[in-house]
Parts: sequence; structure tokens; C-alpha cells
Amino acid sequence: MSKAIYTHGHHESVLRSHRWRTAENSAAYLLPYLAAGMSVLDVGCGPGTITADLAARVAPGKVTAVEVAADALEAARAEADSRGQDNIEFTVADVHALDFPDDVFDVVHAHQVVQHLGDPVQALREMRRVCRPGGIIAVRDSDYSGFTWFPRLPELDEWMALYQRVARENGGEPDAARRLLSWARQAGFTDITPTGSLWCFATPEDRDWWGGMWADRILHSEMARQALERGHVTADDLRRISTAWRAWADDPDGWLAIPHGELICRA
Repeated sequence: MSKAIYTHGHHESVLRSHRWRTAENSAAYLLPYLAAGMSVLDVGCGPGTITADLAARVAPGKVTAVEVAADALEAARAEADSRGQDNIEFTVADVHALDFPDDVFDVVHAHQVVQHLGDPVQALREMRRVCRPGGIIAVRDSDYSGFTWFPRLPELDEWMALYQRVARENGGEPDAARRLLSWARQAGFTDITPTGSLWCFATPEDRDWWGGMWADRILHSEMARQALERGHVTADDLRRISTAWRAWADDPDGWLAIPHGELICRA
């Protein structure tokens, strides 16, 4: 099993992106399957906004939220505390080797996680192992090569090429969405419902949020540090890309869509 490096890190600009996510905008494909009293494992919970939404839907059922490092769980704990939720447990775990017994969760959920893993197939096997027979494994990931934007600023093409290079060097697969079905079949799943959906950022408010967020991330995130240390770019290059993101955000014609692959797999 290969070990991947998490490309994004946990800079404020990254958490700003992740806090935008809700069950409605990032896990709508799963929501019809949820019911009160279910037990849920949320793999790679990040700052916990989706986790907290799931916990509200399955209460009094419990959600177990996991991350690979203890410090990564602090934001999720704070989110749960701010909502007064007491049906979420937090623990450190590696999805390649989950420290849970077999057949214990009704639902295992992972959003934007599989693309960062060194062995997606093994991770899906583990998710299946800890899910009760007949339960649901739900995964959703984006596909970077499928990103579409206008105007086609050349610096954003540079950004895309740079991100793909760094992510693959780190052992991940940024075009995960198109591979989810293949990985699930390799993991032994036979009852699979594949779907797809989009995030779209085109209003002035959405452009300002997305463009401003990436204008900061390309300067300050772990991805930026890794790209600099590996000699892929200069600091001036990163500043040019950052400026382009702000120009895109300010353009009233600006439009960006991000495709996602989704799977509902029965254990």
C-alpha cells in the first residue's frame, strides 16, 4: 500500500473552501438514503460542516468523524460545538486500515477523500468491511481535468497543470471522479449506483468567494509550498496565478463548473 501526501494542507484558505460545503451542496445524492437512528462513519471529515449536517439528519443516531491527524479534527469539533450537537464522535484513523470492527456502520461516507489516497481500492475495501451487510458506502470526488471556466485565462491553465503535477507527485489522482466506478468494482462491489453532479460558480458572490479563495491558496497553502520547494514554479509565477484568479472573479462573464462523480455502493 502506498502512502500519499495530502496536497492541500490545512491553511485558512483551504478550510475556507471546505467550510462552504454542506450536505445539500456536496452530498445530495446520499440524503434520500438517510434516516433517523442510523450510524454513520464520515471519512476525512475536514472542518465538519457536512458531518454536522449528516448528524442532524440521523439523530439520535451517531456519526463517527475521522481524520488522519488529531489537529485536523479541531475545526470539526468546533463546528459541532457551535451547533450544540452531541451525537458526533471524533477519532484519528487511516482509511486504508480503519480501527473499527467489521459490520458496525449503516453508512460510510467520504467526500473529496478518495482522490488524495495512495490506494483507493484498499480504502474502499476498508469502508466496505466496516459497513454492515446491506449498508451504504457513499463516495463523491471531483475531476480536475473536467473543470471548465471562462474566460480562458492562460494563468489558470498554468494553475491546473501545476495542481495536477503536484497532486500526482503526492500519490493522489486528481481525476478521481471518472475512476470511482472502476475502483469500486476492483474493490469487489457489485451493487453500485453511479451518478454525477456539478458545482457551478458564476454569480458575482460565488466568483468572489471561489476566486478569492484560490488567489490565497495558490500563495499560502501546502500545495504552493510543495510546488516552490520542488522547483516547479517561482514566487512570481504564483503571484501571477493569484492575480489571474482575482481577475477572473471580477469579470462579469466569469463562469466555472466542477464535475463530480458519485457512488452509492451496497455492502
